[in-house]
Amino acid sequence: QVQLVESGGGLVQAGGSLRLSCEASGVTFSRYTMAWFRQAPGKEREFVAVISQRSGSLFYADSVKGRFIISKDNAKRTVFLQMNALRFEDTAVYYCAASSSVIVAQMRSQSTYSYWGRGTQVTVSS
Repeated sequence: QVQLVESGGGLVQAGGSLRLSCEASGVTFSRYTMAWFRQAPGKEREFVAVISQRSGSLFYADSVKGRFIISKDNAKRTVFLQMNALRFEDTAVYYCAASSSVIVAQMRSQSTYSYWGRGTQVTVSS
């Protein structure tokens, strides 16, 4: 049974930092593309960042580029999202997702991902 469990969310002031973690079980982690998406209140879920199986490809949404860093530790079966210079508009539930796809053009699409975590809340106060 595949399970993705996010942690690290919380309340932070604008300009602060948080580090999200997502631990995977039930999958051969090193063979999966891992991504973060987020959903703000009243908005659709959107792509944030993705890291390919061998960490050779990293992509970010324009809104977080230069502020967020995605990484993974295959030995720990964990993907991370370091979030710096947080803004009020970063407030959302952040979801971890996993896909066995290796097609770069599909990595930003939610439909690519077969497995999802339950999410962790990030709240940035202005």
